[in-house]
Amino acid sequence: MAKNYVSNKDESARLFQSDFLELFTHVHPTIPLMVYVPVISYFMYRAWGVLNGGEIVLAFLGGLLVWTLTEYLLHRFVFHYEPTTNWGKQLHFLMHGVHHDYPNDSLRLVMPPVVSLPLALLFYGLFKVLLGDMLIWSFFPGFLLGYLWYDMLHYATHHFAMKNQVALWVKQHHMRHHYQTDDFNYGVSSPLWDFVFGTYQSKKQTVAES
Repeated sequence: MAKNYVSNKDESARLFQSDFLELFTHVHPTIPLMVYVPVISYFMYRAWGVLNGGEIVLAFLGGLLVWTLTEYLLHRFVFHYEPTTNWGKQLHFLMHGVHHDYPNDSLRLVMPPVVSLPLALLFYGLFKVLLGDMLIWSFFPGFLLGYLWYDMLHYATHHFAMKNQVALWVKQHHMRHHYQTDDFNYGVSSPLWDFVFGTYQSKKQTVAES
């Protein structure tokens, strides 16, 4: 992804001429919590009625793991796909390019519900077909919790000073993606799949190649 401009301020770029459309591109970081915590709670409540404790734990952890892979694949192959047409470039900028140009825009660090809700419904339908009517009650809230963790951690890496060593390492992992090597370090909530697929780059490797 070409870096034509990078702002270090908490500022926004206007994406649409329409004030109505522009409104949906700005999201307070608490909105995903208000939308998805009740959904997760409802699914877990239903899970206790149809699954035993072991099934709930395994399906929930499976959902979390699948989220980390989904996050990695979307970030690497969708958000960082580089189209050649003007229309494609505009769409790419709307999806992710604007975040790389304005990485500290506090109102564009979590996914707008107008985008995340249709995607959640799509994944729910896919997982229900694959898992059936019972495991979905525990698997899907695990997947959604993974998404929430990603959204909250992403916001934190851009706006909070990390004191804990593990959190600081995760922040530095993501900052290298933004400011030094955007074709590496795609994992935000977890670097797991960067290690698996060979896209992890450490601070020493980044310095050596610069």
